[in-house]
Amino acid sequence: MAQEAFEDIVADFEFLDDWEDRYRHVIEMGKALPPLPDALKVPATKVDGCASQVWLHPHPEAGVFHFDGESDAMIVRGLIAVLHALYEGVPMSELSNIDAHAELARLSLEDHLSAQRSNGLRAMIERIREQA
Repeated sequence: MAQEAFEDIVADFEFLDDWEDRYRHVIEMGKALPPLPDALKVPATKVDGCASQVWLHPHPEAGVFHFDGESDAMIVRGLIAVLHALYEGVPMSELSNIDAHAELARLSLEDHLSAQRSNGLRAMIERIREQA
């Protein structure tokens, strides 16, 4: 079972029939993310493999995974928000147990993303999994 915040996204997607509405929802979630400070937009936090600029800043605390992220592309910023809902607050010991691809398949996201965005999403997941 995924985090409650992710389950809320699954429920929202079930309610929204149209993919344009789902894209708008993802973009709105991305807009709600707090901006990543410029000081954290450095090569160490940049995610390679993304067509757009993407930064993920993991900061585990007391054995719990936390991360912030940002992108210069609105839809990718929304994908960061989706991953945030999936991973934020998960105990570090359980991070590797999350099957992100299976969870995201519940949203049918990769079926509706361009090949470049799908590759970028996989790169972001891999960066998060490296923290485990």
